[in-house]
Amino acid sequence: MNYLYLYAAIIITIIVLYSRRHVKKVETDKSLLRESIQSGLAEPPSLHPIFDPALCIGSGSCTTVCPEGAIGIVNGKGVLINAAHCIGHGACLAACPFDAIKLVFGTEKRGIDIPNISVDFETNVPGIFIAGELGGMGLIRKAAEQGRQAIQSIRKRTSGAAEFDVVIIGCGPAGLSAGLSSVHHKLKYKLIEQEDSLGGAVYHYPRQKIAMTAPVVLDIIGTVKFGEVQKEKLLEFWNDVVQKTGLQISFRERMESIEKTDDGFLVRTNKGGYLARSVLLTMGRRGTPRKLDVPGEESHKVVYRLLDPEQYKGQHVLVVGGGDSALEAAIAISDQPGSTVTLSYRSAAFSRVKQKNRSLLEQGEKAGRIRVMLNSGVKEIREKDVLIEAQGEQQTLPNDVVIVCAGGLLPTPLLQKIGIRFETKFGTE
Repeated sequence: MNYLYLYAAIIITIIVLYSRRHVKKVETDKSLLRESIQSGLAEPPSLHPIFDPALCIGSGSCTTVCPEGAIGIVNGKGVLINAAHCIGHGACLAACPFDAIKLVFGTEKRGIDIPNISVDFETNVPGIFIAGELGGMGLIRKAAEQGRQAIQSIRKRTSGAAEFDVVIIGCGPAGLSAGLSSVHHKLKYKLIEQEDSLGGAVYHYPRQKIAMTAPVVLDIIGTVKFGEVQKEKLLEFWNDVVQKTGLQISFRERMESIEKTDDGFLVRTNKGGYLARSVLLTMGRRGTPRKLDVPGEESHKVVYRLLDPEQYKGQHVLVVGGGDSALEAAIAISDQPGSTVTLSYRSAAFSRVKQKNRSLLEQGEKAGRIRVMLNSGVKEIREKDVLIEAQGEQQTLPNDVVIVCAGGLLPTPLLQKIGIRFETKFGTE
């Protein structure tokens, strides 16, 4: 009988501990949701999940796999508690055991423009194709499949005197897959990527987060059965594929315009121009990073997103920007041993930032870990320092790294100029 009392006590203790933990998690999620709404950050920027309350039982599977911590459980149902950080990769959709999630673009209040494309991934402009996130597909395996199928369609248009059969713009899952298909089918191709690394949105995932949960088919390579794989392993695999196949990628090359010619298109970049029979757009929807347009910005020490704070141990770091991403970068790096952090913002005060980030920044500033320079702007980036103007005076700061968190310039206006038609989505698939 004593054993029964013991077992009952153990079970009750487990239930009590679980209930306390659950209640604490629910209250945290509610708090984050309120903070997001109060800060004006409740609108997702792109593809994002919506939850069917009739099917969702609040299992929390979606919260576990979300790399950005954008999903929580409120009132027993899944909800976007940090919508501004959702990047639309769709891991939550694959993880939900009850099919309670759909991925949609836009909301009832804010529409998002999605290009009209055919079943062959061709836009209304003959010869210009779109695959992957830009066309509405954030899932890695499906984006890769779209890139492969788009090249199948482009193969039908290879006749002509153009220098390249296809110029592929963007080196995420769709662009990589399209590049491999181009090699496989012996097409004359040019693959460009505006950043200095491949992977697209996956490259910007937090460390050790799950990046893929389903097999993907790649030309030359075959069917790749990853199951669940962390970001680092997936990027390592892709880099290995590039090495083994000889796939040619032109990094730090940004598309600036596309012009129609008699035999195809002239694609102009920051490094030159290419005549192509077809163009395949596989860039993401985050857009081209907004730049400072100052001397020295092309230096390799300038980056546009924080990936790993630990890599900046013992370095002089300048963070430029006034949004949450800038504040979070400055705060995270300030915790690294030996680092010095300066946060430069052009306005007199921060707006539309979370109160938590504002408080942590103030604490870091008071502790001397972060120097905040308002009403300031970068004038020049040099090898070992930066020139900043603040309050009408210029000063030189020792510097090893510049992180620019100034948002992105979406490609929509450029594509509309080419003639590509868009449809505005208001919370629809």
